[in-house]
Amino acid sequence: MIRSLLHTPEGVRDLYNQECARKLALEERLKALLKQYGYGAIQTPTFEFFDIFSREIGTTPSRDLYKFFDREGNTLVLRPDITPSVARSVTKYFAREDMPIRLWYQGNTFINNSSYQGRLKETTQLGAELIGDDSVDADAEILSLVVQALKTAGLKEFQITVGHADFLKSLVTEAGLTEETAQELYALIANKNFFGVEELVETVSMAPELKQLFQKLGILYDNAGQLSEVRQLARPYPRISGAVNRLISLYEAISYYQIAPYVSLELGILSSFQYYTGIIFAGYTFGSGEPIVKGGRYDDLLPYFGKQAPSIGFAVVVDQLMAALSRQKIRIPVPNRCKLLVYHPSRRQEAITQAMELRAQGEEILLECWQEGRSREAYRDYAGRFCCVDTVFLEEPGFEKTGMEETL
Repeated sequence: MIRSLLHTPEGVRDLYNQECARKLALEERLKALLKQYGYGAIQTPTFEFFDIFSREIGTTPSRDLYKFFDREGNTLVLRPDITPSVARSVTKYFAREDMPIRLWYQGNTFINNSSYQGRLKETTQLGAELIGDDSVDADAEILSLVVQALKTAGLKEFQITVGHADFLKSLVTEAGLTEETAQELYALIANKNFFGVEELVETVSMAPELKQLFQKLGILYDNAGQLSEVRQLARPYPRISGAVNRLISLYEAISYYQIAPYVSLELGILSSFQYYTGIIFAGYTFGSGEPIVKGGRYDDLLPYFGKQAPSIGFAVVVDQLMAALSRQKIRIPVPNRCKLLVYHPSRRQEAITQAMELRAQGEEILLECWQEGRSREAYRDYAGRFCCVDTVFLEEPGFEKTGMEETL
């Protein structure tokens, strides 16, 4: 029974010592970047009312939520996503603000994935939201932040794939696909089975240019010029054409940020969040089968809470990013100045006084009383296990000094 209490539930894990220190150091670097771009901090509750993440909003399916009840019988959920919480908060506290709002957040999210998926059910997200700006410049700023965040983390090789939510939705509508056929199409795209997409499209009667547009879904475009044929095919369809033109304008804007080499355009990109209305994107790198960053434009989300405000944002999945950095053998620098001060019981007052003085000067001091029978080497090993860079000994008064003795 006691042994079973040592295990965590499936999908969650403990972090300690160096791994935890690396995660905290990574988060601090990302926070510093967001502050450089002028973003302010926001914290939202770990759990919210169920309606904040309801089906109407288009976030995580109800079956994947951790649900429970409060004393009054209200249905609450552990947040699966932080963006709807930020949208609620902004509507409440910035209802009359008509200028752009920039906020960054950090927190854990909870999704009750099926056990066979092998994913963490609790993950840390660190992201930013730009609210009240519907321009291409806002899209470009967010993508610049995404690229800079991954570079700040230490990644050198990664790719951000960018699409537009309206392209595929409007294409399905213009083609007149039934709900059943549309779901089959989305499943094929999610599995990157674009040969299957072509076969499915051939079974449906539609305009030739629409069939050609479906054939473009699996292509990665390295620059906006490659979209000229897509632009021509989409011309008769205003919503599809608008999505293509937005991507072309966006690519021009990101060139000013000098991040174009990291960005590819993909017309068939999907997201599990249905609240996205404009550009959607995801970032990938070696050593991670899941996105390390994801985001998009959600112009219709804040109006659900009562504020008319176009918005765009992203979230770095810190745990996935950490795993990728580890597999690529990219080191996360962890500042470490802690010293272990070991003192003989007879010098307790002196040791405590010195430790307090050094801490007041900004030093990091771990204080430990020397136990009889323990060797110096045992304390040095102890210091190493708990991330101390040095060990200092205060010996018993009158101790005969040797060349091995350390002093403060």
